[in-house]
Amino acid sequence: MSEAPKPLTGAEMQAMLDHSPFISFLGLEVTEADPAKEQVTMVCAMKPEFERGKGSGQWHGGPIAAIIDTVGDYALVMALRRGLPTVNFRVDYLRPAIKTKLITTARVRRAGKSVGVVDVDVFNEQNVLLAVGRATYSTLPA
Repeated sequence: MSEAPKPLTGAEMQAMLDHSPFISFLGLEVTEADPAKEQVTMVCAMKPEFERGKGSGQWHGGPIAAIIDTVGDYALVMALRRGLPTVNFRVDYLRPAIKTKLITTARVRRAGKSVGVVDVDVFNEQNVLLAVGRATYSTLPA
C-alpha cells in the first residue's frame, strides 16, 4: 500500500496560485493551510476591477464566486497536490461586501475517491459573514 503524499504547505499553494494568470490577477494570499483540520484561509484585497459600480467600493458577485471556488478547490489541493475540476458549485450572498478585504475559509467536508465536497465562508475585515458557498470537485486521477 502506498503512503499518502505529504500535504502542500502554504508557500507551495501560493506558488501554484501565482502560476495561474487568472488566480494571480485575483491576488489571493494564503494565510492559513492546516492539513489536520483540512482547512485553508486566503485573503483578497479589493481592486477597482472587482467593483459592482465604478467608485462604489462594493464587490461584484462574480469575483466573490471565483474566490469561493478557488479557495474551496485548494482545501482539497492541499492534500491531493493537484488542481481539481469543479463539478458543482453554489453561493449564497448574505450581505454586501463594501470597502473591505475578503477573508475566505474553506473546510473539506468529504474527500472521497471520486468527489470532494467543501464548504466555504467569506468574511469582511470585521469578521462579519458575507457569503457562503459549497462546491463539489472531481478527485479522480487525471
